[in-house]
Amino acid sequence: MTTDISRDTNKNVNGSLITGVLLSILGVIAIAAPNFTTIFAETWIAGILIFAGFTKLVYATQTREAGGFVWKLLLSGLYIATGIMLFVYPFTGILTLTLLLGSFLLAEGTFELILAFRLRPQNNWTWILGDGIITLVLGAMIWFQWPFNAPWLLGTLVGVSIIFTGISRVMLSLNARSTSNPSDQTAKAT
Repeated sequence: MTTDISRDTNKNVNGSLITGVLLSILGVIAIAAPNFTTIFAETWIAGILIFAGFTKLVYATQTREAGGFVWKLLLSGLYIATGIMLFVYPFTGILTLTLLLGSFLLAEGTFELILAFRLRPQNNWTWILGDGIITLVLGAMIWFQWPFNAPWLLGTLVGVSIIFTGISRVMLSLNARSTSNPSDQTAKAT
């Protein structure tokens, strides 16, 4: 039974470690091709909005009798129109998304700082603290450099944030692995 638990723990730690490494690699790729990353992110979001709009349209027609049909229809139209606008006017979409990303990174950095102080009893909690500080700085950089560097800034900053998130996850996984090994050795000795 103990062996099954330790295998499950090691499996989870290894999965987290692999995720951290993959995030770090994806971050490097995003930094290496920032214009492509920016356009990819903008186009991906446009596609999601259009798909969500059509999903809301289907829902509106299926629940027509439940009330609020016109509002559901208008909401689906808003999603579809916004997605189409992002496809038709990608530079405007990039400007808007860059500003939204700045806001997101400021919020994420704040939450990472809160998480870091909640994890303070653990070893390597400072990696989460560093991730939070760097994410806050990246969010501020977006706000101060907007709109001049929007075409490459979005992809570059997303890449940097992904790298640091990956590194922090790798370090936490290594910490979990090192703390789980002594108990494995104790269990084998008895």
